Amino acid sequence: MLSSAVLVLNRSWMPVHITTAKRAFCLVYQGAAKVMDEQFELFNFDDWSQLKPKEGEPVAGLVNGIIRVPRVIVLLSYDRIPKRTVRFSRKNIYYRDNYTCQYCGKKFSSSELNIDHLIPRSRGGKSTWDNVVCSCQECNRKKGGRTPEEAGMKLIQKPRKPRWTPYLGFRLDSRIYKEWTPFLNFVDVAYWNAELEE
Repeated sequence: MLSSAVLVLNRSWMPVHITTAKRAFCLVYQGAAKVMDEQFELFNFDDWSQLKPKEGEPVAGLVNGIIRVPRVIVLLSYDRIPKRTVRFSRKNIYYRDNYTCQYCGKKFSSSELNIDHLIPRSRGGKSTWDNVVCSCQECNRKKGGRTPEEAGMKLIQKPRKPRWTPYLGFRLDSRIYKEWTPFLNFVDVAYWNAELEE
């Protein structure tokens, strides 16, 4: 239960992050945040720990009892809004491609994957979301300094900029708790993550 996801809101009630229940409890206990319930009421740690859990609700154990696992917390002093672009990094490329070679379709650990440029860098190919994919070492060697077409290799899916909500750190297909929905504006997310034509 301590590893379950908790939505973190800034003091203006805008989503800024997703953390673990363990970290959320620490923030609330230290007085840096308060727990928000389904009726949008805020609770400090002592008040939250006095509430009786509902049937089937996730709980964590305390020395002297149990405590409800929060789904949403509100930071008391942070009011900034994180930027909305996904950082172009090896980790995010692997995450976008689900740690799967885009040529053979097999899943690998990050240490067994490479970043492959569809248009090779030796031919002016850029390191951009739409020109790189995950590939296993064997497929990368097979492709060499050629394009996939020249090497006779097909891509599983066309690469594109990720479609997850970058400022929260989760993909749109991740589990979203009902308590989060008032704070997640999917029209806004769709607008900012829509692929633009060149």
